[in-house]
Amino acid sequence: MRHLIRFACGFALAIMVSASFASAQIRLKDLVEFDGVRGNDLIGYGLVVGLDGTGDGIRNAPFTEDIMANILERLGVNITGEQFRPRNVAAVLVTATLPPFARTGSRVDVTVSAIGDASSLFGGTLVMTPLNGADGQIYAVAQGAVIAGGVAARGQAAQVVEGVPTSGTIPGGARVEREVDFSLASLPRVRLALRQADFTTALRIEQVINAHFGRAVAAMQDAGTVVLDIAATRAPSAAHALSSVENLVVAPGTRARVVIDQRSGTIVMGEDVRISRVAVAQGGLTLRVEETPQAIQPNPFSPGETVVVPRTDATITPDPGVGLAEVRGGTSLAEVVAGLNALGVGPRDMIDILNTINAAGALHADLVVH
Repeated sequence: MRHLIRFACGFALAIMVSASFASAQIRLKDLVEFDGVRGNDLIGYGLVVGLDGTGDGIRNAPFTEDIMANILERLGVNITGEQFRPRNVAAVLVTATLPPFARTGSRVDVTVSAIGDASSLFGGTLVMTPLNGADGQIYAVAQGAVIAGGVAARGQAAQVVEGVPTSGTIPGGARVEREVDFSLASLPRVRLALRQADFTTALRIEQVINAHFGRAVAAMQDAGTVVLDIAATRAPSAAHALSSVENLVVAPGTRARVVIDQRSGTIVMGEDVRISRVAVAQGGLTLRVEETPQAIQPNPFSPGETVVVPRTDATITPDPGVGLAEVRGGTSLAEVVAGLNALGVGPRDMIDILNTINAAGALHADLVVH
């Protein structure tokens, strides 16, 4: 029996993508966030009922019994001194995001997640659950049938689980009861916050907006902020001014970056990545393990027994490699990729080579390793 293991053989997947940032024209709404135009996170604690024996065990989740008793008492049911042992109820945390400019009566989606030992929320219904914001105020109320994210089946000796049955969603399951106090129309200026701070991109945004209006209405404040003067735009309102600039296109400028995911063997390179001229030598090891067990027989007519004696032969052989290989300096991403591919190595080896090239100071890009 032989076991052949080859080290440094690489991962199954490597991706080298040319992110053509320099030539791409991106809409302004996809590059910035408008000051004040944002969502707000909501959270609540409630019960999912109607489960088919897949709810919380009261012994392991006593808080489920407490909230169930509180709900029944509010409904006028006297349960003093009673003990509940249902398996069709589960305690859950309900989360949602209140979108900007949400008005009273509008609906938002909610996510329901079990916090006890319930095995599935499939077929359950969330009862009325208030959703609170960070300030402790109730902004929405959630209720409705839960769409579970998976399914589970169990027998006496085995079980099978597909997806995550202890979490689900309710599309439009929460109704907004309180509006966020924010008036966009009263803002004299609106700040445009760049999602990726960059001085070049901020300057280009300023220039594009000013060219659109034909006068100075926008000013770059720093690498991550451009201030738009609403009055200078002569628009009827801030909403009109933002609607006229959000579809303007800008070519963003970004830093050269190489992103490596060691778990999946993924390598992503930006268009501006450059490598100086270097020489690289790389090799791996081949481990060979050979099992040749031998049976030892006793002498004829002796009381002994047959014994199997293990015999193992293990050797490590270094790969001969190709010696030093030159990677010429690249003036474009295509030349950089061609130079690295000329080494003839797999993705895992390429990750090690890029780390070493960066340590040698020849990789002119930010190296991000996950």
